Amino acid sequence: MPESNRTEYKRELNDKLERSVVAFLNYTGGGEILIGVDDGGVTVGVADVDSDQLKIVDRIRNNIRPTVLGLFDVIPERRDGKDIIRVVVSSGPQKPYYIRGKGMSETGCFIRVGSSVQPMTERMIEDLLSRRQKPSLQTMASPRQDLTFKQLQIYYQDMGLEPNEQFLNSLDLRTGAGEYNYAAYLLADENGASIKVAKYAGTDKVDLIENNEYGYRCLITATHRVLDRLEAENRTFAKITPKLRREKSMVDRVALREAVINAFVHNAWDLSVPLVEIFSDRIVVTSAGGLVEGLSREDFFNCRSMPRNRELMRVFKDVDLAEHLGSGMGRILRAYDRSIFELTPSFLVVTFPFEDGFNTPNGELNGGDGVINSDTNQARHSNSQQVLMCIEQNPKITQEAIAQQTGLSTRTVSREIKALREAGVLRRAGSLKTGSWEIVR
Repeated sequence: MPESNRTEYKRELNDKLERSVVAFLNYTGGGEILIGVDDGGVTVGVADVDSDQLKIVDRIRNNIRPTVLGLFDVIPERRDGKDIIRVVVSSGPQKPYYIRGKGMSETGCFIRVGSSVQPMTERMIEDLLSRRQKPSLQTMASPRQDLTFKQLQIYYQDMGLEPNEQFLNSLDLRTGAGEYNYAAYLLADENGASIKVAKYAGTDKVDLIENNEYGYRCLITATHRVLDRLEAENRTFAKITPKLRREKSMVDRVALREAVINAFVHNAWDLSVPLVEIFSDRIVVTSAGGLVEGLSREDFFNCRSMPRNRELMRVFKDVDLAEHLGSGMGRILRAYDRSIFELTPSFLVVTFPFEDGFNTPNGELNGGDGVINSDTNQARHSNSQQVLMCIEQNPKITQEAIAQQTGLSTRTVSREIKALREAGVLRRAGSLKTGSWEIVR
């Protein structure tokens, strides 16, 4: 495909990388840069993908302002048998972005015009500056300054990302004045933020069965607890017909997980807390703030990402709760159509209807019409089982494809494959490029 307003090709990593990234940061909907692809769209590859990947991350982090952590991804890929690098750039909420050494000027600020990068005029810069979103989690001071982060450090250690002395500074958890900001408050061991999970007996809010709060602690911990609760609620049923036995969850597990994580990451925490409601025929996930200013409905449904809270996005990605920018929406839309979304100026509501034949009227399991409840623990496949199922179906499958099919992150897939190989359950036949997996029975 030719270059477009959202796609740029670079034959090799050159000195114009920052210009291109800044242009996408300042452009509605962002875009992506493919390095190792010439202007005609032909894959030429890069010589040292690991080295170039590190250089790209370092240059973007250090040479562009305001800080862009959480607004970009650098992803190595294989195309036509060659290594390339895909740089995914989100439209930033703190426009205008500029090249650090050039400043907020016509020589430092750029924007995408069609398939080209153009310098911004002084008037464009002033206009964007006047509409810059304020406040943000980074600029809002925490209501408490006696914060600790033991839980967050454990999550980083579990990922093999040992926090160093500059741990908090690297996560942008302080304001310009040096105080802990609101992002730090949400990620601290103790806080006043809570996520509500309500359960009703019927299809309306008349008969409340449970009203639980998951919070007052590190947002990562609260997220895991909400996901665990929904996993228990999202039961698996087997519908027996004369010809087959069909097992299915009441709600698509991958889509529900992504909706919950998106709600927490993109919530307007200065307005309200996220809410999860469980009815007898649906699960509803609500976040405050509506669409981020500058992100259109079409951009949203085309999986273009503009994180409201880039600090949270960066941490969620680091600890393996979120993957690439926009990937969560893609997984939701693979399982459901746009009708499950309700977008208002103040809220974003996602409604997951229960599968036909698996509704639970009056809060009870539907046992009629050949539908039976399967034990959740038996029906739920572990991560390793999901990986093995994908390999069994396609021995040449890539780790990226396994991640897409299962909803697991590529890091998790890589860890599971490593563990399976060490346990002697899985082995590789042939090279990494052309070989295949073998399951040892």
